[in-house]
Amino acid sequence: MDSKREYVVKMAVRLKELDGEISKLEKIADKAVEELKAEYHQQIEDLFLKKAKVQDQVDKLQKAGGNAWEDMKAGAELSWEVFNDSLKRGRRK
Repeated sequence: MDSKREYVVKMAVRLKELDGEISKLEKIADKAVEELKAEYHQQIEDLFLKKAKVQDQVDKLQKAGGNAWEDMKAGAELSWEVFNDSLKRGRRK
């Protein structure tokens, strides 16, 4: 089982990697035809909001005392999965 610190570091690495993925989508959106640009930019905005939720969960987890972080880990993982699924859908379009 991950320690709290290991888990926070792992989530930070994931978020950093996803910043790169979002940047790739932004570049694709900038090259897309006008009709698709708005759709891509909406997806990117949605990804930033979901990423912020994941970051908020990680921040709360980091501040949690005792064993409370274990309970919060499930929420962080769920937020991560929602974000990651959205990112995958964005890449497929």
